[in-house]
Amino acid sequence: QVQLVESGGGLVQAGGSLSLSCAASGRTFSAYVMGWFRQAPGKEREFVASISRYSSSTRYANNVKGRFTISRDNAKNTLYLQMMSLKPEATALYYCAAGYRPAGTVVTQAIKYDYWGQGTQVTVSS
Repeated sequence: QVQLVESGGGLVQAGGSLSLSCAASGRTFSAYVMGWFRQAPGKEREFVASISRYSSSTRYANNVKGRFTISRDNAKNTLYLQMMSLKPEATALYYCAAGYRPAGTVVTQAIKYDYWGQGTQVTVSS
C-alpha cells in the first residue's frame, strides 16, 4: 500500500501562485503513476495533471495547461504541483493519487488510481 499526504494549500489572491506537495510512504514511489485531482463544492472530482513513473510523460487538463506544472522526485518520494496565475475557479480540495501502471503511462481517469490522499484546500480570492 501507499500512504499519501498532501500539503501546501492555502488562501491566495487571483493571479497568485501556490505550490502543493504530496509525500508518499509505503511501497516504492517510482512504481506508481501519480496524479492531481480537485473537487470544488457541489462539483465532481476533476483531473488536473498526471506524471508517469520516471517523469518521461505528463498530461494536463486543458484549463490548467501552461499555468500548472506537475513534477516528482522519486528519491524524496514526493509529488509536486506548481500553480501559477491562479483563478477563483481553481478553488477546490486538491488530492494526489497513485496508480500502479506501466512505466511511461499517464492516467487521467480517477477510477484508474489505487490510492488517494486526504486532500489540501486551495482557495483563490477574487
